[in-house]
Amino acid sequence: MSETRPRRILLGVSGGIAAYKSVELVRRLTERGCDVQVVMTRGATRFVGPLTFQAVSGHPVRQDLWDETEEAGMGHIALARWADLVLIAPTSAHCLARLAHGLADDLLTTLCLATDAPLAIAPAMNPHMWLHPATQANLAVLKSRGVRIWGPAEGPEACGESGPGRLLEPPDLAALVVEARSGHKQPCHLRVLMTAGPTREPLDPVRYLSNRSSGQMGYALAQAFRAEGADVTLISGPTGLPDPSGIRVERVETAQEMHDRVLQSLPGQDIFCAVAAVADFRPAHAATRKLSKDKTPKPLPLEATPDILSAVSSQDPRPFIVGFAAETHDLEAHARAKLAHKKPDLLVANPVGPGQGFESAENEAWVFWPGGDRRIERMPKGPLAEILVGIIRERYEHRGGS
Repeated sequence: MSETRPRRILLGVSGGIAAYKSVELVRRLTERGCDVQVVMTRGATRFVGPLTFQAVSGHPVRQDLWDETEEAGMGHIALARWADLVLIAPTSAHCLARLAHGLADDLLTTLCLATDAPLAIAPAMNPHMWLHPATQANLAVLKSRGVRIWGPAEGPEACGESGPGRLLEPPDLAALVVEARSGHKQPCHLRVLMTAGPTREPLDPVRYLSNRSSGQMGYALAQAFRAEGADVTLISGPTGLPDPSGIRVERVETAQEMHDRVLQSLPGQDIFCAVAAVADFRPAHAATRKLSKDKTPKPLPLEATPDILSAVSSQDPRPFIVGFAAETHDLEAHARAKLAHKKPDLLVANPVGPGQGFESAENEAWVFWPGGDRRIERMPKGPLAEILVGIIRERYEHRGGS
């Protein structure tokens, strides 16, 4: 694709109340320099009129596979070849099922079979429909084919119920479109060192101090960097997650081990992402045999663990540093204080609590850097990681500026 022409986005809109958000999505994409054409299913036109999309996109809206004017020139094939990316937002449960089974019974599904462009879907449906085994089985089929799954988010829905099934917000979908790889985007040749997961600080051979980190956010970020072409080394604390494909994984247990391994691996790295939830304290003395309850010191003496982020920040030369902070309250104040004190180039703050952050498949983020910030709404950690990689790369390329 030419570097000078706008990126061509074919936006499919299927039936569902969330279709109204797709109008805003078209506007967001055009603001980012994309050329957008819209294809609507019959059900989608029950919620939003085609003229609305035509007004914001600047293109006639296609609806019918049997449009004699367009199909005289094999219009559906021309559209399929025109697109750099096909995004269906919202993707209803019905549309998702048709895609999984390779049906081509309307213009949108026919285009999806006929195009060589990457396909992304943004599901939106009732929580029970999303969690139904049939939907999840269809989703697994699409994932196995390399279809990008963006969302859904979790929260209250138009039906009055709350749960997973909300369409991601238009600004976040637009960011994912821009960050999605395509033939014209420069690959990422950076070397990235990351930490992920918790650490365990032993009291004795049986018990330890730790935290609720599952490692999902760090692993998702590592995979997102790898998908961009980066050379990724992941230093992981204890997790139940399999090693990500194509990524060098080194397993450690304690904060001291993670600290030492990071400093050993740091030379030559372009970016360091401190995603791990490192324990702040450890027992002052680790027993070599299990301590009985009556022989355990009370109160238990603790000492501080090494501060990995500060240690990396003090290196000269140092890589571009991304810190992470999990906060239960006063997130902005704590994040800005950490940015000023530990001096990373970028700080990602995550609110943690019931249903998000630790031990959850979803999270939200507030990204801070000297002179700027950006909030990202709650969404699955995979799409969130893709957005974060885009922000990190942008700030890395403009490091030294505001």
